[in-house]
Amino acid sequence: MTTSPLANLSATRELLDEFGLATKHRLGQNFLIDNHVIEHICQLAELDGTERVLEVGPGIGTLTLALVQEAARVVSIEMDATLEPVLDAHAADHDNFRYIMGDALKVSPALIAGAAGGEPEVFVANLPYNVAATIILQYFETMPSLRRAVVMVQKEVADRIAACPGTKAFGAYTVKLSLYGTVTGRFEVPPRCFMPAPHVDSAVVRIDRCRPAEGGDGSSGASLDPRAVGRVVDAAFAQRRKTIRNSMGANGFDKRALDAAFESAGIAPTARAETLSVEDFIRLARALESLAGREVDA
Repeated sequence: MTTSPLANLSATRELLDEFGLATKHRLGQNFLIDNHVIEHICQLAELDGTERVLEVGPGIGTLTLALVQEAARVVSIEMDATLEPVLDAHAADHDNFRYIMGDALKVSPALIAGAAGGEPEVFVANLPYNVAATIILQYFETMPSLRRAVVMVQKEVADRIAACPGTKAFGAYTVKLSLYGTVTGRFEVPPRCFMPAPHVDSAVVRIDRCRPAEGGDGSSGASLDPRAVGRVVDAAFAQRRKTIRNSMGANGFDKRALDAAFESAGIAPTARAETLSVEDFIRLARALESLAGREVDA
């Protein structure tokens, strides 16, 4: 089992004291202090020692020190400048670890690939909860080399990621992420696993990449641009209380074209967005694209 030397209360406190962070740290990070959680994350990640791993929000490096034991190379992105001396010390101790200081949403894939010695293949992170959902989707969109992600997020975000049609948590984000990946694992992480204990529950989810526009089952082909599906999804969920026809019609889509697309895709125009499956949205986007192509040809 892979463990981290920092995944306990005493080691975390000692490191914070050593670097003067115990009293100076002001960003409210919650440090992971449970090795069982580290072990479970590494099990889900299924690293075999050949992968280039990307991490966001390493903090003091608790998860990082486990990942460097399992991966060929680990590159972490950290925004908090006060943590750079800690990460620098880890980099000095581990030849296969590099870090980038900056905003994870602004660091370019090219810079990440340069630090990793190639494009990253696995994304493993205890993510900053306020931007976790955005980071996950953006990385799957912009880094096609990522085969899977194992990420810790707030429980409500995990619920959105794994939601099923017809449930309250199912929304535009669920559909758009499903165009790139399928949830293949999950476990809960209670507040007692952190120091200090947060006021929210956490969960770790594993997401495995599927080909774009498949929706996870491989039946819809890969030629449709996920961004085209995303535009349909955003318009459909823009006004959740309205029917999908009225919501999309009020958000940039011609209602006559919609009626023809609904009929072609076998979708009731009176349905609401949260009742449709990912595959329904793919069929609808494909039908709209086909209709637009016919108009151009005409």
